[in-house]
Amino acid sequence: MDDQDSRRWEYEILRPPRDETKKEAANPKAAINELAAEGWRLVETIDYTSGGTKYIVFERPRSAATGDGS
Repeated sequence: MDDQDSRRWEYEILRPPRDETKKEAANPKAAINELAAEGWRLVETIDYTSGGTKYIVFERPRSAATGDGS
């Protein structure tokens, strides 16, 4: 097993601002760029069945300083 296979990951979820119709009410670009600057990488969006983005999922390698203690 190489370092890539043994790497631990952590995840962050961004919930875009929505109005009462559950459609995006504001562009989440600033929040996405902020997460990217912290080392987060976009991996998936989770959409409502009727349209619109419910969650934006990010991942980054877990550093030794943020280990889970196991």
